[in-house]
Amino acid sequence: MTLHYGLIGCGMMGHEHIRNIALLEDTEISVIFEPDPEMRAFALKTLPKTKIVNSLKELLDHNPLDCLVIVSPNYCHMSQLKEIAQTRPLPILCEKPLYADPRDLIAAEDFSKKYKSLAWVAMEYRYMPPVAAFIDLANKTTGGIKMLTICEHRFPFLPKINDWNRFNKNTGGTLVEKCCHFFDLMRLVLQSDPIRIMASAGQEVNHLNESYNNEYSDIWDCGYVIVDFANGARAMLELSMFAEGSEYQEEIHAVGPKGKISCKVPGPTRFWPKHMSEPPVPHLILSPRSPMAPSRIDTVVPSELLSAGDHNGSTFYQHQKFQASILDQKLPEVSIQDGIWAVRMGMAAQESAIEKRVIELK
Repeated sequence: MTLHYGLIGCGMMGHEHIRNIALLEDTEISVIFEPDPEMRAFALKTLPKTKIVNSLKELLDHNPLDCLVIVSPNYCHMSQLKEIAQTRPLPILCEKPLYADPRDLIAAEDFSKKYKSLAWVAMEYRYMPPVAAFIDLANKTTGGIKMLTICEHRFPFLPKINDWNRFNKNTGGTLVEKCCHFFDLMRLVLQSDPIRIMASAGQEVNHLNESYNNEYSDIWDCGYVIVDFANGARAMLELSMFAEGSEYQEEIHAVGPKGKISCKVPGPTRFWPKHMSEPPVPHLILSPRSPMAPSRIDTVVPSELLSAGDHNGSTFYQHQKFQASILDQKLPEVSIQDGIWAVRMGMAAQESAIEKRVIELK
């Protein structure tokens, strides 16, 4: 059976989805809704047989159509999910964050309860091979995680269509837009929900003098977030978006009574300096307390997957599982509730940083 996809949004991340769907068997992108003329032209060049439409309504009227991928700007997600629910509730893979306005929490909860088909939130970081291996081995290696640290040292925000990602009102803010992946990982790894969040963050190096249509960018570029979980574990996020010179973009560490496990993930291959050696290999380091004998496990990502996107193969593996969930009528691995929690944590962290106080999560 060939699955016919409808793509909502076809910017930078949209094209990563196109390349990875193309690697799957029995799939076809039948229709795309993308309002930007340049991106429409690029999509047609990539998929000359695909129909390009002018509205979400026109996309939902298209046949054949078996599932949807939402890759529009963050502030569009909730209104588009509502229209899909009311018009044609097909299986959906919706890019993160699920919503960008705190007032949309009620609508997201309502959608979660009432949507009549599969709804999956795109949390790609879960599916990076080194991160997936980390998740699999973390509790066994540590004897039960007590401390979890996620560190991302990376490049600044890339340009987007009409510069929409330069403003908190469009993105939900950096700790939502960029970091909801990491809050999702915290809940997944620790198998617990957060109860308390404290943060310090701001705009320190990037975007300081950026102005668009006489409005200055207010997006943050760094921060620390500390989270207490219901099961007693603690987690910390460290973010710097002016550290693209780092060998590894993400480093994750989990520590427990029996030992420590670390995960190191390089950034996008296309950004690795051409004059240097081959890009670093993603890997794990297992460090038991007794006997002390650290060991390394490489988690090599196939080159064709590295070429298909900036997320270490995770977009392909995510689509593979999404496809299987549709065909086998399984529940999503990343639910709407998971997406809601990730946004709530990011928004609480931003509130904490702005108000300089601890936020209790109910």
